[in-house]
Amino acid sequence: MNSLAALRSALRALASNKLRSVLTMLGIIIGVGAVITMIAVGRGATERVQEQMKGLGSNIMLVLPGGITAGGVRLGAQTGQSLTEEDAMAIAREIPEVQVAAPSMRTAAQVVVGNTNWSTSIFGTTNDYLEARDWPLAGGRGFETAEIQGSAKVAIIGQTVAAQLFGDADPLDQVIRVKKVPVTVIGVLEKKGQNSMGQDQDDVVVVPISTYRNRIQGGSAGKLKRIGSISVKVREGQSMKVAEENIKELLRQRFKVQPGAEDPFSIRNLTEILQAQEASSQIMTLLLAAVAGISLIIGGIGIMNIMLVSVTERTREIGLRMAVGARGKDILAQFLIEAVTLSLIGGAIGVLIGAIATWAVGQFAGWQVSMTASSIVLAAGFSAFVGIFFGFYPARRASKLLPIQALRYE
Repeated sequence: MNSLAALRSALRALASNKLRSVLTMLGIIIGVGAVITMIAVGRGATERVQEQMKGLGSNIMLVLPGGITAGGVRLGAQTGQSLTEEDAMAIAREIPEVQVAAPSMRTAAQVVVGNTNWSTSIFGTTNDYLEARDWPLAGGRGFETAEIQGSAKVAIIGQTVAAQLFGDADPLDQVIRVKKVPVTVIGVLEKKGQNSMGQDQDDVVVVPISTYRNRIQGGSAGKLKRIGSISVKVREGQSMKVAEENIKELLRQRFKVQPGAEDPFSIRNLTEILQAQEASSQIMTLLLAAVAGISLIIGGIGIMNIMLVSVTERTREIGLRMAVGARGKDILAQFLIEAVTLSLIGGAIGVLIGAIATWAVGQFAGWQVSMTASSIVLAAGFSAFVGIFFGFYPARRASKLLPIQALRYE
């Protein structure tokens, strides 16, 4: 019997028991659909972390002022010593592993243009901040040295602020008011998207740190040149761990911290945090795929069970075919093709179900998903393997029947 004739025979056998065939395929359908959906969800999570790493920039650390401990209670960051612009300059100057160290301050404020206003984040920093974040300009220019030192009334805005205040109009050289201070837009940042906390990074107005300190914030904090954080970018190829230890040692010296005393600052290795999140997402993808794969195995067990029943029911048919010249390998091929056909049809339906489920998760749950051709091929290939693996024993059992015994079977 050739392959085409065996396939036709297998399809006739499956069509003669439609309900049984559908119920048998159900496990494969659910398994393939679940595998595709779970991989898509896991890959989406991994890609989101990768986008956040790209948006954050590479080799980034954040130095924050620390609080103090009083009576066993950890107080807020503002209760301890504050970081200053001189600390940032010292890090950039004295730590060889550091490429840039950008001081920054942040607040929320209303930005007004004519009759339009928008609540956004105001950053006071330097050009080094944009370099540390790998954040290029979509248009315009960065701050000049004289503007940073002279509290110039200039600003660089994010894509969200530009869209909300100016729509499709060109924002360059337009004047916006930040806390009643008029500033001229000299640049527009490239789009960054959301960060790991789901915050819109493009919803920002960046001004020179001196402008923020003297014109927007004011007060004693401005005179003392206190800052909220220092964004540190480590040179490519340099050890993040070594740079962190050197920064810690330098700041302990500047703050005159006694041996054994608690550091009045904290250092967060943001790149390491996101890399850990990426690794966790990849492991979660594998776990989800493994759990979904269990249903494929259960579906395979169902195929084996049904094929064994089919062999028993068709024992006389097998005997007749052998009596008229069918060989054992012909019987093996027929039942194996039936099992694989069940798996492949179930796999094809499962791919369709998985695609619909993936779309639904992204559309209604709002999760980032990523369905690729490789996941479809993997699921379909695994379903075919399940058909061969679990269909082989029943097929082999059928091929080993003796014609005389098969014909006598009642």
